[in-house]
Amino acid sequence: MSKNIIRGRVLKNHRTKDLVPNLKPGDIALINHEDLDEIAAKSLLDAKIRAVINIRRFSTGKYPNPGPLNLLQNKIALIECANDEIWDAVNNGDEISIIGGSIYNSSDIQLTQGKLLNLQDVKAILKKAEENFNPQLENFIKNTIEYAKKELEVIFKEIDLSHIQTIFKERHCLIVVRGQKYKEDLQALRSYIREMKPILIGVDGGADALFENGLKPDLIIGDMDSVSDKALKSGAEIVIHAYSNGKAPGVDRMKKLGINDYKILPVFGTSEDVAMLMAYEKGAELIVAVGTHSNVIDFLEKGRQGMSSTFLVRLKIGPILMDARGVNQLYKQKFKLKYLIAMISAALIPLLIVFIISPQAFQLIRLLYLRLRLILQI
Repeated sequence: MSKNIIRGRVLKNHRTKDLVPNLKPGDIALINHEDLDEIAAKSLLDAKIRAVINIRRFSTGKYPNPGPLNLLQNKIALIECANDEIWDAVNNGDEISIIGGSIYNSSDIQLTQGKLLNLQDVKAILKKAEENFNPQLENFIKNTIEYAKKELEVIFKEIDLSHIQTIFKERHCLIVVRGQKYKEDLQALRSYIREMKPILIGVDGGADALFENGLKPDLIIGDMDSVSDKALKSGAEIVIHAYSNGKAPGVDRMKKLGINDYKILPVFGTSEDVAMLMAYEKGAELIVAVGTHSNVIDFLEKGRQGMSSTFLVRLKIGPILMDARGVNQLYKQKFKLKYLIAMISAALIPLLIVFIISPQAFQLIRLLYLRLRLILQI
């Protein structure tokens, strides 16, 4: 493999999620992403790139992140650089070549020497991470309990939602987050969405996930850092999730897009927590969640050291919350020939009975039979 030459256009961005929309098949992604998470890896894979160069470690061994393994298993080359000299050595759109761990420009001048990772390397790191995971889990649980005590009063107090226009009262609500298997789960809920017509909420990029499935969000909530301009201009009600001190980074994005019709909601917790609280407080009959973050790996991949707000929110709204994560794995319909034969047979039986009891139909069949024999000369 080290003798294989990989050539392509390189694109770089310090934020992987901002880089992905600009990538084209055959490109080489240059990222600055320590402990590459599964969602980012899936987005890179969907872009059909040839290789990923990372100026940070794909896996540090802090926790078992499956992102790098997923890329390697799908034949995407991974080059890990010990320094960031490659970052300043290339510009977006430059043509580069990769031979082993060496990276060259279009003039065949070596830019840097990295390490070409293989499956054995990544599997060894993952195994080590799994063995050392207990201390991480212990710290995560301690942080969750510690912050839960501080946040208990904040989460359980009533939120002022008088400025939110969307009507939730006695309706189902579907909250979509770009988490693991969100595409598959959303596909599995198509019949539910068609029949129940729930209120559709996109949490940041979850709004684009709805559009990808031919659905239009009723409301978009988040800090607006990973949702497309198209979604924000779709006419959905926009709620910017602000910090508890009132600071709302998403406002700058709205101003740049010339969007003035938005609301600000300063509530503690993650944006998906706030979406659930909002639906609950506004009287939703049922809350269905897709792609939400609910386990330790999810939160460690998001850089969070605890899940206190999520834990408390789920305790509060539990009776009406249905987490649809993984629903696509419950049942996968398989086509069976015997079912098709049975359906055709069931359709033919009434026709056969009609032909038997009807002289006119019998004569028609006889006439067709004779004509067929004449055509075939038999």
